[in-house]
Amino acid sequence: MRDLVVAGGGPVGLATALHAHRAGLSVVVREPRTGPIDKACGEGLMPGAVAELAALGVHPHGRELTGIRYLDGRAGGPVATARFAHGPGRGVRRTVLHEALAERVAAAGIPVEPSAVTTVADAGDHLLVDGEPARHLVAADGLHSPVRRLVGLDAPVAGRRRFGLRCHVRQAPWTSYVEVHWSPRAEAYVTPVDDDLVGVAVLGDAGSRFADLIDDFPVLQQRLVGARTRVMGAGPLRQRARARSAGRVLLVGDAGGYVDALTGEGLALGLAQARVAVACLAAGRAGRYDGLARRLGVRHELLTHALLRATAHATVRRRLVPAASRLPWLFDTAVNQLARPVGRPS
Repeated sequence: MRDLVVAGGGPVGLATALHAHRAGLSVVVREPRTGPIDKACGEGLMPGAVAELAALGVHPHGRELTGIRYLDGRAGGPVATARFAHGPGRGVRRTVLHEALAERVAAAGIPVEPSAVTTVADAGDHLLVDGEPARHLVAADGLHSPVRRLVGLDAPVAGRRRFGLRCHVRQAPWTSYVEVHWSPRAEAYVTPVDDDLVGVAVLGDAGSRFADLIDDFPVLQQRLVGARTRVMGAGPLRQRARARSAGRVLLVGDAGGYVDALTGEGLALGLAQARVAVACLAAGRAGRYDGLARRLGVRHELLTHALLRATAHATVRRRLVPAASRLPWLFDTAVNQLARPVGRPS
């Protein structure tokens, strides 16, 4: 009987498997997709995510990020800049990140099976995952987690639903900052990911088209001079789980619920949850995970919810960047609260 099945072979699932292997657990990853898995995301790793990956011996190629800059979408508008106080972040193509983790998983001899988890049954002192016995299951299968639904942890979502759209532009980056350009209806996130490549992700409401939203940012449009790749989409971003665990099943990363990509801390939090989930399993205390995961995410969720609610109002959106530029200490504090490494609760 295996100690652990990991559903999902994205970055958080592969990190979970690496932590499990290090803890001496027998583990298998179940992922139906083959090759590097791409995803419509901002691709900026906050300092906390860089630290989590480094602890696993993973150092993906990319561009150093020195902080976050907010810009008004209008020409000549205000700018607010905050440098990371806890070390640099890194802009990394999603496929490059996946390859770096996959190489570590392969080197560790961890099997990756090309199939999805389709059934989960509680057998008392173990689970039956598609009929095969396993002591535990960790679901790292993304925003629309099938495992979350299978074990009855999916929860309805009310209110505003936002979507992400992303492409890449073939040109040299002009900044070492993640730039967030604001307009009355959307944000554009610009992330240097290589010496000749810039990622552009736009967050907007349902039904929005990338070409329409990008027109809201004339300053950014002037900067984007290279050839663009096809646009990928993801969403709706807001997802809820009734809990982050159910018996021997634990949810990590986006599978355990997601607020919004607005603050950019999602991957750092998912990697920290992977670490803590495995520590709980290795200690024979799976029941502790739900509470620890909530503690890990409380800072991120409170700030993201507050900013998302505030910026739903047109007046606040118009005044956000001017206010941040007039109060640089407050903007710096908020950015570095989100950017600092995620805690290691006892």
